[in-house]
Amino acid sequence: MCSRVKWTAEGQPVLVGRNMDWTARMGSKLYAMPKGVAREGLVDVNPLQWTSKYGSVVTIVWDCATSDGINEAGLCANLLYLAESNFGQRVTDLPGVSISLWVQYLLDTCATVAEAVAASQACQVQSFELVHQGTKVDAPLHLSLADASGDSAVVEILSGNMVVHHGPQYSVMTNSPIYDEQLVLLKQYEGLGGKKPIPGTMEAEDRFARGAFYLTKLPEDPGSYQAAVAGVLSVIRNMATPLGANDPERPNIAATIWRTFGDCTNKRYYFEFCDMPNVVWVDLDQLNLDADADTQLFDLAADLDAAGEVSAKFEPADPIVFQPAGTAVRCDGHGEVIGGESPLRGLSEATAR
Repeated sequence: MCSRVKWTAEGQPVLVGRNMDWTARMGSKLYAMPKGVAREGLVDVNPLQWTSKYGSVVTIVWDCATSDGINEAGLCANLLYLAESNFGQRVTDLPGVSISLWVQYLLDTCATVAEAVAASQACQVQSFELVHQGTKVDAPLHLSLADASGDSAVVEILSGNMVVHHGPQYSVMTNSPIYDEQLVLLKQYEGLGGKKPIPGTMEAEDRFARGAFYLTKLPEDPGSYQAAVAGVLSVIRNMATPLGANDPERPNIAATIWRTFGDCTNKRYYFEFCDMPNVVWVDLDQLNLDADADTQLFDLAADLDAAGEVSAKFEPADPIVFQPAGTAVRCDGHGEVIGGESPLRGLSEATAR
């Protein structure tokens, strides 16, 4: 499931589009996260501890995990599915963080891709469990990063080891196989080093090839901001999976249910549900993200007429109770979200005012 592209052109901002593909609704909502919030990593031993330095706008799924977002420094982070992910045994010498908080930790504390890569390497990410189709599996995820300079990174955790591809050239990401293999497969296609025609299936390697190919077709000078945004949207939408096209045995082949779009330069965050025609966006400088501000919420699913810039629609909300590592969250119901029970739940946010 999921696709991501990054693109910029001379005189235009750094733009990041991503599709979220999943087999059921995720209860996804937009939250504004202020500075000055103390959090901990929600692992049993040696949890990572930090206080947010940057405010952010994020997409929260299942009411318990940050899956995507952008901060006021222009750092954009996206979690995508990778079946090969393996987080390994807990090494308690390193501070630990639940994967439900990985994106939030980086948006809270980092301004650049380089800082986010270093911060990830200095801790150990631990998974929670997803109950999907009645089966518990570790949340197998990998991470993409981009910043206002155009820098980019893809971060995988394989056999307990963090593997990082860091550089502006890493502009496309989907799912399996692992990234090294995706880069090899890419070279067989027309316009990318080989002679095969660009494929059109829902498989992750085919979506990867389509994204890489279509990025090469965007104009060097789009002419306007609107044209640049439309260009990247045209690519990420071409990487989408149609509604209803779910493989019950493979959650990495699932319909695209929502899409985000981060403008790292102008600190703007777009969001759309794929079963709704309206696109909303948030200019971070229109929100109160100061250290004395409330956590704020906007739920597009509860405001079906919303469109355009929606910062004025955010309302005060309770802080998120993030999912501790090693607990389970049900993620295959019809929008129903059942968080795991743990003595650690409720300890994820303590306001530092």
